[in-house]
Amino acid sequence: MSDRRRFDSGHEPNHRSGENTIIDFLEKVGEACSAYQSRVMVDLPCRVLQLDEVWSFVGCKEKAKKKALGQHPGDVWTWTVICAETKLIPAWRVGDRGARTAMDFCHDLAKRFNGELQITSDGHPAYRMAVGSAFDLDRTHYAQLIKIYGKDEDGLDIVTGIVRQPVFGTPDIDLVSTSYVERSNLTLRMGNRRFTRLTNAFSKKIANHCHMLAIHHMNYNFCRKHMTLKKTPAQAAGLAGDQWTLEDVVEMMDEYFAEKLNAEFEAAFAAKYTPARTMPKTYAPVPPKTPWYLKPFEDGENSKN
Repeated sequence: MSDRRRFDSGHEPNHRSGENTIIDFLEKVGEACSAYQSRVMVDLPCRVLQLDEVWSFVGCKEKAKKKALGQHPGDVWTWTVICAETKLIPAWRVGDRGARTAMDFCHDLAKRFNGELQITSDGHPAYRMAVGSAFDLDRTHYAQLIKIYGKDEDGLDIVTGIVRQPVFGTPDIDLVSTSYVERSNLTLRMGNRRFTRLTNAFSKKIANHCHMLAIHHMNYNFCRKHMTLKKTPAQAAGLAGDQWTLEDVVEMMDEYFAEKLNAEFEAAFAAKYTPARTMPKTYAPVPPKTPWYLKPFEDGENSKN
């Protein structure tokens, strides 16, 4: 009955407002998930890491940017890493496939470990300088898994061989692999419509693309049991005692924004706060201090000429 009155009075439901409300809520969830994982992913026990990049696009593909209306990022890459032992994904970064993004990704990743590491990446040249400049060379063993491509009978590109090439340190050749990180990339594509090819579900804004990745990795690391480990990667890495539920994620988000609101209030209060004037206890004149040259000489002290 109330709905009928609303429609008869000429007030149509604001679907756009509801859509924005949902998007705003997802942005807040993504912000909280990203901040929480960035804060807790430190001093990790990981020892074997695998690096890779996942292609996607925002707004339109790179080849369509010139004809598209508006400014679009085009092709974007998600740089990701996985621990081969705990299956934890401790960091990721969205950007292009250039050296600057590789530097930012590796320097953010290096501060999350404090032990000896073995790192494997594909043959992308940007990794060599980025890994070498970010990680401690005395405690890091780095190798690249280089794939050799050829043509099959139909003329399609296929992998005809691989080369395990040490870069620095003394990496264990048996551990030089990118299988786990490539499998996690498949999980990312299968679990997110934004990464599905040949659909209209791709991201329209780079910020929402990043928020989606934060939510995905929060679910992967803390809420979803790994089929091999029979527990979540966060449990395997010692970051969580139990498997998280969605209620736990919502509670974490509430705590994050409560702390953020308190910090913003305190900062605003400190910026506008003027300390009270300090008044003397009495208005009686304070006797002036006697200068040193008028003070009487002490015993044994020579007079000054």
